[in-house]
Amino acid sequence: MFALKGKNTHRRGAAPMSSDRSVAFGRFRMVLPKFLRKPVRVFLRVVDGEVSVPNHIGTIGAVAFLALTGAYGAILGGHAPEVVKVTTSTFGFAIEDVKVVGNKETSEIDILGALGLDGETSLVGLSASDAQAAVAGLPWVESVDVFKVYPNTIQISIHERTALAVWQNGTELNVIDADGRIIVPFTGGRSALLPLVIGAGADQQVKLLMAQMAAYPKIAQDVRAYARVGDRRWDLVLKNGVTLMLPEHGVSEALADIAGMEAKAGLLSRDIASVDLRLDDRVVVKLTPEAMVQRVEYLKARDKAPKRSEKRV
Repeated sequence: MFALKGKNTHRRGAAPMSSDRSVAFGRFRMVLPKFLRKPVRVFLRVVDGEVSVPNHIGTIGAVAFLALTGAYGAILGGHAPEVVKVTTSTFGFAIEDVKVVGNKETSEIDILGALGLDGETSLVGLSASDAQAAVAGLPWVESVDVFKVYPNTIQISIHERTALAVWQNGTELNVIDADGRIIVPFTGGRSALLPLVIGAGADQQVKLLMAQMAAYPKIAQDVRAYARVGDRRWDLVLKNGVTLMLPEHGVSEALADIAGMEAKAGLLSRDIASVDLRLDDRVVVKLTPEAMVQRVEYLKARDKAPKRSEKRV
């Protein structure tokens, strides 16, 4: 790095000649690298008294040294985020306002809890990507955007998942979306207005069934539950206790038949227990036990009527 350059050829007592490329130390002259020449010249001028040193420069230097030492220690000790938070919040960058839009099912308390704000969290030290990931982990959140608005505001835009039904699988009740994904456990409230689907596989097939039922709103409004049978077909349990047994294929056609019979004869309002639509060539209607007793008595009375007429003759 350094090169020694001969002996000093100046006569004793003569002042050495200045040079931009070398510095004399005793009997030797050293050639410095280019990037060191200017700093060394300034240093020599300070030593010779040619440059005046400002007052309190020592104090300022000591303070700067201590500050740098403290920052270095904080980084090594893993306390840098805390230092940044305290420093920036002191200068007016503490988060004071959180604006949330697009949330209906997700409460602002849950959002604040996910962000982990403590009243001193700095907007400068907050990672927007980390905040976005934290809020995206909430049950109802489908997607989220987080924006930092200086000096002290966070703006959060949420797009929530859409609940389609309540799925009963065994003893568990969960709110699910159109893809059959569980959102949250069922706890009532607005979710009580959702359709109830029952059985294994119902969560994956309910989207198609709801699309087919949309064409028959009068039937849909009378359905209490949609039961998946053997993960092959559906039974529609109506509010009056009647069960509509839909076929594995041709569900739309079967619903059209039911709607036609209801419009013509009011089939679903009669004393029947079930309507079996699984056969292609016929519809099987099962009466309730009470209606069956009445029908048997009616048939007996009808059979006896001709005999009585014969006796009179």
